Amino acid sequence: MIKDNQKHFNRLHVVIDGLIIAVSYILAWYIQIHLIVKDRAGTLPVQIYMLALVFVIPGFLLLYYGFNLYTPKRVQGRRLEASNIFCANAVGVLLIMFVLYMVNEPDFSRPLIFIFAGINYVLTVIERNVIRALLRDIRRRGMNLKHILMVGYSRAAEEFIDRVVQNPQWGYQVNGILDDSVRPGTLYKNVKVVGSTSSLEKILEHNSLDEIAITLGLNEYYKLKKIVATCEKSGVHTKFIPDYYDIIPTRPYTEDLQGLPVINIRHVPLTNTFNMMVKRVMDIVGSILCIIIFSPLMLLTAVLIKATSKGPVIYAQVRVGLHNQPFKMYKFRSMEVQSPSEEKKGWTTKNDPRVTPIGKIIRRTSIDEFPQLFNVLKGDMSLVGPRPERPQFVEKFREEIPRYMVKHQVRPGMTGWAQVNGYRGNTSIRKRIDCDIYYIENWTVGLDIKILFLTVFKGFINKNAY
Repeated sequence: MIKDNQKHFNRLHVVIDGLIIAVSYILAWYIQIHLIVKDRAGTLPVQIYMLALVFVIPGFLLLYYGFNLYTPKRVQGRRLEASNIFCANAVGVLLIMFVLYMVNEPDFSRPLIFIFAGINYVLTVIERNVIRALLRDIRRRGMNLKHILMVGYSRAAEEFIDRVVQNPQWGYQVNGILDDSVRPGTLYKNVKVVGSTSSLEKILEHNSLDEIAITLGLNEYYKLKKIVATCEKSGVHTKFIPDYYDIIPTRPYTEDLQGLPVINIRHVPLTNTFNMMVKRVMDIVGSILCIIIFSPLMLLTAVLIKATSKGPVIYAQVRVGLHNQPFKMYKFRSMEVQSPSEEKKGWTTKNDPRVTPIGKIIRRTSIDEFPQLFNVLKGDMSLVGPRPERPQFVEKFREEIPRYMVKHQVRPGMTGWAQVNGYRGNTSIRKRIDCDIYYIENWTVGLDIKILFLTVFKGFINKNAY
């Protein structure tokens, strides 16, 4: 049975992570100073290197916390966890390099920092997968399971059971459902309706349960107050899964109006002035750095476009941005010059004859998007955000796809959560919007940094770009 031990497990996890960070750092120091460096004259004494651990260990643990590495393993996938570990280590390296630059310490070995990050990443991923495997083995033996009773047979109940069945590694075991309108004995994916809601108090007295999940249908919400009172009287942890889950955010944002809780239908962190300022500063600094770094490539691209086809180098297309306002988005021209009416016909298709030879290359590699760095600098776009669409498609999709217009509550981006998850070009608009809404509701600086890193490693090559 699960009692509330997650806090103690997290503390143990922090201690283990701290030990791994220390071991990784010491190994990196030994490899760099004793195995790689031939002449150790002028190297800093060991005491200086070890003193840095006083700052490195708590700093990396804070980064792990910021990248959600201490959330329960029941609901966090291995790939997502490995990605978060990588991002945390990458940001840690950048911070160490920045600190060394600010304190003007040229003798501190820079290669040591990269060796440390590599070792730390590998050992941390191994450690967490070992813990995950141990927990799964324990659950297979019937231990460490979270026993749940559901109150109410509804669409929300079926969705919850579906996810539990698809993810046995979570260690959830649904012991049954109580409902007043469905016949006892009815099964849904081996979960049985065991009685009516009136039997809840008796069941709680005679069974040891970890949680009660209230999954009443909308037409039964009048029973909610009595059921919650019964659950709280028993002391069992109670969660509420609303039957209208498709219209509320994944992380509900509530306000307190003198004791009256108000749930906001859409929580957008970027409506906060401070968050907006932080993101805008990141966009300005990031776009300037990228313009400087990629200027040779952009210049070469411009020359090749001009030399191989007639027409302008830069193509400006009207897109819909923040607060539904249109703006001109810049791209390197990858197609033959067309009339305005031809442009509105639709998306580019496979083997589209309008695409130039150079255009095929720059579209596949996303080089055609680089001029949007100037859109970011102007404030029309952000480095990270939902991709903007043309006005005619916005009008079409707003009627066909629920919640489509939510994406216009933030600045559009050059890259985004949908793009790094493979939804680019000729892919599902609905899944793209799901990713956009997830990003909008869960925005953090860490998520932006993670998306930028993922874009570098798997976002530039677009197999769906024609």
